[in-house]
Amino acid sequence: MANLLDIRRRIKSVKNTQQITKAMKMVSAAKLKRAQERAVSARPFAVKMAEVLTELASHAGEDFKHPLMDARGDERYLLVLVTADKGLAGAFNANLVKAAQAFIREHEGKTVEILAVGRKGRDFFRRRGAEIVGEYIGLTGKGRIEHAEALEIARDVMRRFTEDEGLDKVFVIFNEFRSVISQRVVVEQILPVARAEEEGGEEGEAKNLVGYKYEQPPEVIFSQLLPRLVETQIYRALLESVASEQGARMTAMDSASKNAGELIQSLTLNMNRIRQASITREIIEIVSGAAAAQ
Repeated sequence: MANLLDIRRRIKSVKNTQQITKAMKMVSAAKLKRAQERAVSARPFAVKMAEVLTELASHAGEDFKHPLMDARGDERYLLVLVTADKGLAGAFNANLVKAAQAFIREHEGKTVEILAVGRKGRDFFRRRGAEIVGEYIGLTGKGRIEHAEALEIARDVMRRFTEDEGLDKVFVIFNEFRSVISQRVVVEQILPVARAEEEGGEEGEAKNLVGYKYEQPPEVIFSQLLPRLVETQIYRALLESVASEQGARMTAMDSASKNAGELIQSLTLNMNRIRQASITREIIEIVSGAAAAQ
């Protein structure tokens, strides 16, 4: 009977766990809807803004200089790693960490500093002695990113780049939301802002870039728009990451709930077999005792 009691206790424990995973799935589903709408609506603006400004920069002339377009060397990088504050989201955090490790391996010999957005990425690289120059914790866990929070991170990144001339490039790693079951890890350079290059066509013919007429000098335009570009890129990365996290957690909790249901069925079947065997053994003992008494 002790074995039977153990199985019953385990079934009760698994049922309690299943209730938790179902509740977490429902919470993630509610957060996902809002996060997905914000991420999808912000995506076209961010992409088009980057496209327009890089082409504008190509028409500004080689003598035009701006701190955020300052092309430097290729020795020291700042990596903005956007992960979650919590686990239980399948491979969401693991894929980001692997991408960051692959980035560091690909740039072996370079100095890579990490600006961690999210507790999971910070904890992973802190345990391995990586150089973490800054951290932002508690932003993605609530399932909603405010523009002011993204603005703070973007201004910090721009300040580090403009004040530290030894910092050559800034990259951001985040999960781009595709669907509830699909996220894509993105590694994107955000600083310095690149100029659009003319692509050679057939027989060396240059591809014409879009022509723009300036109502104001390039210095005025870029001094206002380039910081907005970096802010928009950081904001979009955070929105995509929040939507991806909720989708990954929803999928993981759905799988956990199904696995718990299968385990409950298996344990119940095993419990019934043991109980049936116990009843059969007791009947045999009663019959044997009655036969011996005759």
